[in-house]
Amino acid sequence: MGAGGRMSVPPEGKKSKSDVIQRVPHSKPQFSLGDIKKAIPPHCFQRSVLRSFSYVVYDLTIASLLCYVASTYIQFLPNPLCYFGWLLYWICQGCVLTGVWVVAHECGHHAFSDYQWLDDTVGLILHSSLLVPYFSWKYSHRRHHSNTGSLERDEVFVPRVKSGIRWISKNLNNPPGRVLLLVFQLTLGWPLYLMFNVSGRHYDRFACHYNPNSPMYSDRERAQILISDAGVLAVTCGLYRLTAAKGLAWVFCVYGGPLLVVNGFLVLITYLQHTHPSLPHYDSSGWDWLRGALATVDRDWGILNKVFRNITDTHVSHHLFSTMPHYHAMEATKAIKPILWNYYQFDGTPIFKAMWREAKECIYVERDEGDQNKGVFWYNNTL
Repeated sequence: MGAGGRMSVPPEGKKSKSDVIQRVPHSKPQFSLGDIKKAIPPHCFQRSVLRSFSYVVYDLTIASLLCYVASTYIQFLPNPLCYFGWLLYWICQGCVLTGVWVVAHECGHHAFSDYQWLDDTVGLILHSSLLVPYFSWKYSHRRHHSNTGSLERDEVFVPRVKSGIRWISKNLNNPPGRVLLLVFQLTLGWPLYLMFNVSGRHYDRFACHYNPNSPMYSDRERAQILISDAGVLAVTCGLYRLTAAKGLAWVFCVYGGPLLVVNGFLVLITYLQHTHPSLPHYDSSGWDWLRGALATVDRDWGILNKVFRNITDTHVSHHLFSTMPHYHAMEATKAIKPILWNYYQFDGTPIFKAMWREAKECIYVERDEGDQNKGVFWYNNTL
């Protein structure tokens, strides 16, 4: 990575001096959050109800058309093509519904409109339809934004220190093992995180997004956790009735398959945003909010950047100003790059190549040997 965190590609078969990766600065930056905000045009912080709803209507219209075409015509394809048709539908529908997921995510950040009640209503409906407990995730995700990069308090994809590495990680540190772990992570990672807080912050007792008494929630939040549960339960009951009417195979093909794709994309997007060899993590002696918020990376997903509402390539600006609507994030990102300089991280490595590299090289974090910055940890891959 050169200036601005952009990755340079060395000639085939060769590596640059630092194996292409240059670490993000971990010292306290000379700029403040206020300095960054001043560089962004004021209109980027303005939220429009009509414009936000236009994305909801657009995505749901495309999703409805895909559902209609798939459920009506794929059944008439000959057998081999029929399977391919359903697979293609799952991928396309999963991409569109990931965009819907991102809009609901914006509602959780109060970036959808100027009205909190409207944001929560839209977010609850959209997330519940994807079997996501809206308020439960909203509050745990808010704590993730408040503690990004902290080894003790961050809520998601918290890396282990070397002493905390389990035997299974050592035994699976090989190509077949990494394939197994990635498949497991992309298929079951999201539901396991919601139910058992897998890959999340360590709590002294059982943490679950469906439990209002979970240690991740405060007393004033517990009633809304029950509302989230009710939303997911209502959709589950609807799916049960639909299964009774249409059959399990039909419901899985039309709804279950795309949902698996959405869950996989959600895990992969988040994993790649917060996992990179150049990113530091901090313990309590070295962490502060701004450096933690900058310990994330923008990625290039090609055409899917637009489909995913640019959550993929504007994640740095999102962590700095999470109430900013997604349709202003690209402009804001361009505005803050000169201020952030090497603190801004962008990696244009193809996504599947980056996924494999991060699974191989980002196993645990540890301090550099002899480093005086004792609160700073970096990814390492030597087991």
